[in-house]
Amino acid sequence: MGHPKDTYSLVADIGGTNTRVALADGRRIVDGTIRRYRNAEFPGLESVLTRYIADEGGVDPIAACVAVAGPVRDGRATLTNLDWTIDKDTLARATKARTVAILNDLQAQGHALGYIEVSKIRSILPGPADNANAAKLVVGVGTGFNAAPVYDLEHGRIVTPSESGHANLPIRTEMELRLCQFVSTAHGFPAVEDVLSGRGLERVYAFLGQEAGDPRECAAQDIMTACASSADPRAVQAAELFSRILGTVCGNLSLIQLPFGGVYLVGGVARAFAPHLTRFGFGDAFRDKGRFAGFMSNFAVYVIEDDYAALTGSAAHLVALGQ
Repeated sequence: MGHPKDTYSLVADIGGTNTRVALADGRRIVDGTIRRYRNAEFPGLESVLTRYIADEGGVDPIAACVAVAGPVRDGRATLTNLDWTIDKDTLARATKARTVAILNDLQAQGHALGYIEVSKIRSILPGPADNANAAKLVVGVGTGFNAAPVYDLEHGRIVTPSESGHANLPIRTEMELRLCQFVSTAHGFPAVEDVLSGRGLERVYAFLGQEAGDPRECAAQDIMTACASSADPRAVQAAELFSRILGTVCGNLSLIQLPFGGVYLVGGVARAFAPHLTRFGFGDAFRDKGRFAGFMSNFAVYVIEDDYAALTGSAAHLVALGQ
């Protein structure tokens, strides 16, 4: 297959498990160019991008932007849940692109807002209509956890990075305290990501088994499958506890960032939970803020059901850079 030279941008979304790569024409992902690679099969991102370029017939992109599940500083990214690092020089060498950019994956999700099909946005909690330029918040729940505010200013969009998943996990009940003690590691008191992630859901399930005197393990995907069918009461209980803690954390972040333009949950775990969040108490926990409970109704909550939103966001960022 052949692609025109110096025409398309290369965009990639690097998660803890998989890397998705595609070509973009402006903000539009080019049909048929999305490919997924398992990270465990490659020594680093440069090898993934080299494979992709070969798979796409030696495509020569004009620009490249990658979204990384980890902190980015001074043009260098380190993945939180994978032993990979990448910098702009490496990205330029791998893609031979004239312009390169590296974003945190939640930054890319933030840049995608406004460019996602309405049919792929599920409403969880309603909120009042607001100015399109109001602050928004993206919250990622997948292999890890993170959040990033989105600001549409006169001179353009700003999506500030954070590492919210590594803040201490909040506790409100005796059971949640015991859960924190159960998941504590050598790193000390557990972080938000230690519970609100795919692996975290597995820990919640294991914790409930210990509480019941019947310990056993279950994979996150199997928990969600059993939860949907109600085949395993413990899976339902784990999903309920997970949903309530997620509601508490998202409510806390909303009070910090004041996203009157909406809270957008993204990531594989968020999408899996989307049909169940309302019945499992997410909304009650989200709004349980004492005298500010009424104020919390200012924040609508949605789930982005587009698995490739970070690719669109990376493309949109390159357009904002003039590429």
